[in-house]
Amino acid sequence: MRSSVLSGFFLLWLFSITLQAQTTGVTVSGTLRDQTSGTAMPYVNVVLRNETDSTFVSGTISDEQGLFSIPGIAYGEYYLTFSYLGYRTQVLPLRTGQLSPFLDLGNIQMTAQSASLSGVTISGKQDELNESMDKKTYHSDENISQSGGSALQVMRNLPGVTIDPENRILIRGSDKVTILVDGRQTALSGFGNQAGLDNIPASAIERIEIIHNPSAKYDANGNAGIINIILKKNKQDGFNGKAGLTAGIGALWRKRENLPDIRPQYRFTPKINPTLSLNYRRRKFNLFLQGDLLWQKILNKNEFTDRYYDNGSIIHQQYQENRTQLATTVKAGVDWFINDNNTVTLSMLYGREAHVDRGDLPYFNNDFSQRERLWTFYEHEVNTTLSAAAIFLHKFRQPGHQLTLNLNYSFQREDENYFIRNEMPTYTGLDSLMLIADQHVADLNIDYVKPLRRGRIESGMKFRWRYIPTHMRFIPGLNSPMDAGAAGWANYSEIIPALYTNYVYESKHFEAEAGVRVEYVNVRYQVDPNHNTYKSDGYSYIQPFPNVRLAYIINDRNRLSLFYNRRVDRPDEQDLRIFPKYDDPEILKTGNPGLRPQFTQSAELGYKTSWKSGYFYSAFYYRNSNRMLTRIATADTAGNIIYSIAQNAGNGHSFGLELILNQELTKWFSLNISGNVYQNTIGAFTVENLYPFPVFFSSPKQQTFSGNAKMNLMFRLPKKFELWLSGIYLAPDIIPQGRIRSRYSVDLGLRKSIQKGKGELLLNMSDIFNTMRIRQEIRSDGFRLVSSNYYETQVIRFGYSYTF
Repeated sequence: MRSSVLSGFFLLWLFSITLQAQTTGVTVSGTLRDQTSGTAMPYVNVVLRNETDSTFVSGTISDEQGLFSIPGIAYGEYYLTFSYLGYRTQVLPLRTGQLSPFLDLGNIQMTAQSASLSGVTISGKQDELNESMDKKTYHSDENISQSGGSALQVMRNLPGVTIDPENRILIRGSDKVTILVDGRQTALSGFGNQAGLDNIPASAIERIEIIHNPSAKYDANGNAGIINIILKKNKQDGFNGKAGLTAGIGALWRKRENLPDIRPQYRFTPKINPTLSLNYRRRKFNLFLQGDLLWQKILNKNEFTDRYYDNGSIIHQQYQENRTQLATTVKAGVDWFINDNNTVTLSMLYGREAHVDRGDLPYFNNDFSQRERLWTFYEHEVNTTLSAAAIFLHKFRQPGHQLTLNLNYSFQREDENYFIRNEMPTYTGLDSLMLIADQHVADLNIDYVKPLRRGRIESGMKFRWRYIPTHMRFIPGLNSPMDAGAAGWANYSEIIPALYTNYVYESKHFEAEAGVRVEYVNVRYQVDPNHNTYKSDGYSYIQPFPNVRLAYIINDRNRLSLFYNRRVDRPDEQDLRIFPKYDDPEILKTGNPGLRPQFTQSAELGYKTSWKSGYFYSAFYYRNSNRMLTRIATADTAGNIIYSIAQNAGNGHSFGLELILNQELTKWFSLNISGNVYQNTIGAFTVENLYPFPVFFSSPKQQTFSGNAKMNLMFRLPKKFELWLSGIYLAPDIIPQGRIRSRYSVDLGLRKSIQKGKGELLLNMSDIFNTMRIRQEIRSDGFRLVSSNYYETQVIRFGYSYTF
C-alpha cells in the first residue's frame, strides 16, 4: 500500500496549478497629543520612510482631533516621523507584522524631548497561504479546469481537499467540515451536513477560503476545519457587470455496460450555465445582483455491488440513476453608506434546485441465471432556499475599530416524491412515498474588533434558533417492502447561544493568538409516538472551545507556527432522521435520534519558507476524536436486507504530513504541487443498531496509511492563451467496516483573453481519460459487500464571458 501511495505521488509530478497571490495593505493609526496638557494636536506632519534608505513611502497630517492614519502599507522595515512647529520631531521605528489589518499606535506625546517607542510589524503581502498559515485562499476564476461546473467540482482540485463516495468534502481525510457562504452558515450550504454544494454553480463563486485552524470567532462545529465560499459582489462606481454562458457535454463513453433488463444509462449528457452579475454604485448606495443557472443531465450514480452472505447467498446488483437537474441561485442586495462611520447592507439569497431521477436497480442471483427483483423509481425533488441578511457596520474614528451586527434568517423546503415499481418473479407492486421537511434558522451575531499597538482584540456573541418539522408518508403497494410503521412525523429543534473572545499579539520575532468560545447547545428531537422503533431524544451541553496559535518569525522569509484547537461535530438533523430511505430497498439507510456530539482535539506544527517566485509549506498535524460519527451496516440474513444506521462508533485518531510547493519557474510556466500523507486509526468499538430490530456489531481496531496528491501546472502561452493541466491521486484508505481503493483523474483547461481584455473564451475537460471511479469493500457480521461506482466524471465545457 505504501508503495502505491508513493507511486501515485510520483505519477502526478507532471500535473500542477498556480494559484495567484493577492496583495493587501495594513492601516496604521494613532493620536497625537501635547505631553503637558494632554490636548489633541491637529495638523501634525506624519511621514513614513523606509528604514534602510530613508526613502519616502507615504505621509499625512493629523485631523482636528489629533488622529492620523496611513493605509495600504506593504511589508518592510519603516520609521515614522512626527513634526510640528515649536515641537521636537519625534521618531517611531516600525517593523511589519503578519496578522492584523489595522494597528493602533495609541497616544503619541509631542514634547521638547525626543521619544522612541517600540516598533510593530505591518504585513502587506499575502499569497494563497496567508502569513499566519491558518487559511488558504483560492479564486474560482483561476480554476479554469472546472469552470462551468458546481462548487463541489471546483473543490476537487484544491490542495488538501478530497471528495468521498457520498459527495462529502474531506480535509486531510476527515469529512467533519463546516461550510460557510459569505462567512455564514445557510440552508444553501447546509448546517453541518454539507448539503447543496453540487447545487451552487461555480460561476457564482468569487473565491474559496480553507481554514484549517479556525479562531474562537468561528462556530466550534467542524473538527477538520472550515470552507468559506465567497460569492461574487462588485463595488465599482457607476454601472458595471459581467455576463457569461458555458455549455458542455458529459459521459462521452461508458465506463461499464449495464446489467440486463434496464433502461440505458445517460450518455452525451448536455449542460448549460448562463450567469449574470450587475452592480450600480452612486454616492451613498451600492446595488448588486448575481444570478446563475445550471441545467444539466448527468449520470448521477452507476454503482455495481456484489453481496456475499455467510449463508452462501450471493446477490449481484446495479444502481443506475439518470438525473435531469435545474439549479438557480440569485443573490441581490444594497449597501447604504450612511456616512464615513456607518454602513447598512441588506441582502437576499434565493436558491431553487429541482431534479428528476430515473432509477433502475436489477438484482441477480450468483450466476446471473435469474433476476430476483427489478426496482425502478421516478423521483421528483425540489429544494427551495431563501436567506435574508441585515448587517450594520459601525466604524469608530480609529481605523479598524469596529462593531458589526448581523441578523440572518434562512428557510429551506425539501420536497421529495418517489414513485416506485417493484417487479418480482411472481408479482409486480407499485409503491410511493412523500417527504416534506421545512427548515427555519435565525442567527444573531455581534462582533467587536479593537486594534492595539501590537495586535488586536476580538469579542462577540451569537444566538441561533433552528427548527425542522419533517413529515414522511408511505403509500405501499402489493406485498410492499416498505415499513409503514416507520413513517409519520419528527421535529428537530436547536438553540445555541455562544460567547467568544480572541486576542492577537505581534512583535518582531513572535506572534501569539489565543481565544476561547463557550457554547451552550440544546437539541431536542421529537418522534411520532406511533413510530415502531425510535423514541424522542436529545442532548444538551455547555463546553469551552479554546484555540491557540504561536509563531516564531525566523526572518522575513521563514516562520514556524504551532496550533491547538478543540472543536465539536454535532449530528445534523438528517443524521437523526428516523425514516428509512427506499431508493435501494435491500440496502436501507436511516438516522438515529440517540446520536451524540463528537469532540476533537487537534494540534499542528507548520513551517513556511518563501522566496521571490514561490514558497514551500509543510505541516505535521494530529487529531484525536471520541464518539466518532459514522454509519454501521448490519444484515437481516433471513431476507438478505442490509441496514445502514447512523452511529457513534469508538474513538479514533490520525496524524499526518501536508506539503505544498508553489513555484513560478519562468514567466510562462508555474506549478503548484501538494501532497498529504497520514495514518488513520479507528479504535475497537461495539454498537447496537436498533432498526428494525436490535442487532449488536463489534469491530476490531483498524489502522492504515493513506494520502493524496494534487499536482497542477499552468502555461501562459502566446496571444493571451492560458493552459492549465491538473492531476489528482487518492490513495487507498479505511472507512468504518471496510476500505476504499485508490482513485485518480486528470483535468485540462484552456482560456483566451479577447476584446481588449473584456471578453474571455474558455474550454475545459474534466477527467480526460475517464478513470475516476469509486471502489470500496465493507465487512460486517454475516456478509461482505464489494461495490464500484462508475458515475459521470468526464465533461467537456466551452464558455464565453464579457465584462462591462
